[in-house]
Amino acid sequence: MEAPKPKLFNISCILVAVTLFTFIMYIGQDIIIPLIFAAFFAISLSPIVVFFEDRKVPRVLALTITMLLAVIVIAGLVYSISLQLASFSESLPELEKKIEALLAKSVQWFSQTFHIKTGNIQGWLKDLKTDFMQDSRIYIGTTLTTLTGILALLILLPIYTVMMLYYEPLFVAFIQKVVPEQKQAMTKDIIIESKTVMQNYLTGLMIEALIVAVMNAVGLLLLGIDYAILWAIIGALLNIIPYIGIIIAMVFPVAIALVTKEPSYALFVLLLYACIQFIDNNIIIPKVVASRVKINALVSVIIVIVGGSIWGISGMFLSIPLVAVAKIIFDRIPYLKPYGYLIGDIMPHKATFFKRHKNNKVAKIAELQK
Repeated sequence: MEAPKPKLFNISCILVAVTLFTFIMYIGQDIIIPLIFAAFFAISLSPIVVFFEDRKVPRVLALTITMLLAVIVIAGLVYSISLQLASFSESLPELEKKIEALLAKSVQWFSQTFHIKTGNIQGWLKDLKTDFMQDSRIYIGTTLTTLTGILALLILLPIYTVMMLYYEPLFVAFIQKVVPEQKQAMTKDIIIESKTVMQNYLTGLMIEALIVAVMNAVGLLLLGIDYAILWAIIGALLNIIPYIGIIIAMVFPVAIALVTKEPSYALFVLLLYACIQFIDNNIIIPKVVASRVKINALVSVIIVIVGGSIWGISGMFLSIPLVAVAKIIFDRIPYLKPYGYLIGDIMPHKATFFKRHKNNKVAKIAELQK
């Protein structure tokens, strides 16, 4: 009996492992997602803890100071957004009137343009409203479930983060006991590089969010869009979701522009966000974010879509750093190195494989002719 080819066997094992891994990630997402987020926060806060410990501050006190600083920063961001939202909620009745007036003008224009009776159009809108209300009741349960999950995540995250920071030496000692001595050097390199990649990625995201928020705010203020600061902050936060967040973020200012200004302003807002997206994709992300994870754009787009289908918005955010860590592991294992090269951002100078094959074929033909 012919023995199976090693490469085919390895590929089969990889496919089975990926399938099982994806299944486990999907089934256990309620447990796994908070742990991964907590690990990211712990890794990002670890340098601050080390900073205090290097100055002879006890570990428990260093953890307490670090968590207080993190809470202050997050609370300040939430407070600034809540102030903007409170101001926006006060103008909702006026905005509702403007929406009704805009809708009436739209119905009249549609009726005159397509020669349809106004009553028929209003009847269609009434039916759409009724269907929407019925669908909304169906989604209330799902929304409440989602909110419950978010609240649970917010409660668990600080606990997990503190515990991971506190027991970091225990995890390190455990790895040293589990990993064989001849592989400890490689394992240490993987852990250190993975930790560095995550820290750099999170730092890059924060810098990118700040730059995008400033560009959003300046552009919307110049256009005179109401609550420009609020939409700028929301847009910067949503932009953390790669390639998709910006599309969701521009819906709000476009809607406000349609309601409060001339329709041309909605086009200006679209152009503004298109320019910001172009700058973000071609300058900010390559220089600030992508250069820190070493993953090519094609893999980034695919993995964001896959992550979203498995874990939703959390998967979109977590997919890129997780694949970056996977690449580090692939680069250290001999038979997985080609896959690490495939998802990386290093481009060969020329595709010489087929060119060499063609040259060899020409040489063989010339030799036969002789």
